This record gives sequence, C-alpha cells and structure tokens, in this order.
Amino acid sequence: MPVSRKRRRKNSDPQTKPKSASRVPPLPDRRAMEGFLSAIGGRQSNDAAAEAQQVMYDAWDQTNPHARAVLARKALAISPLCTDAYVLLAEQEAQSPEEALQYYRKGVEAAEQMLGPKGFKQYEGHFWGFLETRPYMRARAGLAAVLNLLGDVHAAISHYQDMLRLNPNDNQGIRYVLAECLMKSGDTEALKSLLKQYDEDGSALWLYTRALVAFRESDAEKAEELAKEAWESNRHVPAILTGTKQAKLSTNGYLTMGGEDEAAHYVEEWGFDWHTTPGAIDWLTKVAAEMESTRTKRTEQNSVN
Repeated sequence: MPVSRKRRRKNSDPQTKPKSASRVPPLPDRRAMEGFLSAIGGRQSNDAAAEAQQVMYDAWDQTNPHARAVLARKALAISPLCTDAYVLLAEQEAQSPEEALQYYRKGVEAAEQMLGPKGFKQYEGHFWGFLETRPYMRARAGLAAVLNLLGDVHAAISHYQDMLRLNPNDNQGIRYVLAECLMKSGDTEALKSLLKQYDEDGSALWLYTRALVAFRESDAEKAEELAKEAWESNRHVPAILTGTKQAKLSTNGYLTMGGEDEAAHYVEEWGFDWHTTPGAIDWLTKVAAEMESTRTKRTEQNSVN
C-alpha cells in the first residue's frame, strides 16, 4: 500500500506548557531515588567516581536548573567519568542539538570506560537491573534521540536496537521510539519483528501500530482483529484521529492506560502515519463504530435481563 515518506512536523514548543500545568507542582525526578537504592543496597564506595555519582543524586533531587548544572560540574571536577553529569548538562545546558550530542557522546564514552569489557559481558541481558549500568543507558538513549532529531535515523536505530539487546526487559521504553524510527525509515520487516518481540504489550501505541502495519500490508482479517483489540484497550484514539474529539495531553508526564491522555499521546506521535496511509482512518473509524454498536447492544441486553 503506497504511503507518503514525508514526516510529521512538530508545531508545539517542547518548552511551552499549558497554563494549567503551571499550577501542578513538579514531580520528583525518579533518578534521585537511585541514591536511596544505592544506600540501602550497600553499593556506596569511597572512590572518586562513586563520590561524583553521589553528587549527581543530589543534583537530580534539585528543582532549580542552575543548581542542577552547578552540581553536575562539581561532579565532573571530582571525576571526569561521571556519565550522569554529561546527561544533565545535555538536557539543561546545551544550546543546540549538536552541543547536546557532544555531551551525550562524552557520557557514553565515560560509561564505557567505567564498565569496561568485563562489565558489558557481566550485565548483558540485564542492563538497567543494576544501578551501575543506568547512567550508560541514559546517555545512550539521549545520544540516539538527538541523532534521530538531527536526521540520522539509521544511527539512532542502531543504538536503540543494541540497547534492547543489552536490556530486553526494556525498562526505559526504548521499543516505542525504535518503532517510530523503523516506521520513519520504511523498514517494515524490522518493525514487524519488533512488534512481535513485545507482543504482550497492551498499550494503545503498540496495539494500534500493529493494526496499522497489518492494514498497510492488506492483511484484512488480521488488521481487523488487531484494530478491535486496540479499540478495547483505548476507545479514544479513532475520535482523536478524525478530530471529532479534542486531544487532552498529559500535563505531568504520566499516561493513563485507556485514557484520553494516552490516546492523545499516540495520535501526536503516530497520527502522521495514519493520515498518510490511504483509507486507514476511514477503515479504523468503521471498525470502531461497529465495536461501539456491539457494546451498546450488549449493554442494553444486560439491562433488560
């Protein structure tokens, strides 16, 4: 099925938040919790790298960007191999994607030195399950994201795929951004393989994307089955895709499974691919209408009985 290769254009400024969001107190940075885990796990040591990492736990705990950056530079003064310091500076100090890329690269290189070949061999298959590996995974995820932003999608794909090899449990949700990259690159076979690898994923993003891929390949029976499953997981997606329901994006960074914010997030990330697949939205709308009709009849029958 022919589809456009032109990608979506992001019109929203990632630094701009809804007015209502300003009244929501900022959530604690989950990375700060790792300091607590390190303490109760007895993983603290007295070397420079460990001391620098403790400074970074304090940095993640700060809400003031300047205070965070000051602590990151303090950590690097203690140990130039403090990967999380480079990650924080990439997030908050970089003035351009190119500058952020350099910070992330330094972070990845520092983590590789810290872990060494022995560490990669020891933790392979269970990365993220160990605090020692998390700075590396954060830096590499940032590196891949910036590469993708700069148009080097194939390099980003390579990083993401290797990260899933190191940590197939995918605690970071790497599979979601990888799926987008594979769709962007037109590598349908790799995308299908990824979707199958995590076929137990019940999120709207995964289920609706599986339905879209099946529709694109003209597998009508499978596509309808997947679309029905996707609709059961989140009934708001078709209406937001057609514009009959206004998208309600999350204001706190968290998504409600089956909620309007999850649907809005999916449409923001994948709406372009639905709109540029001829007939896809009309087909999905029809399936959704049939599912809604069946649900209404079932509810009426149950009320009579």
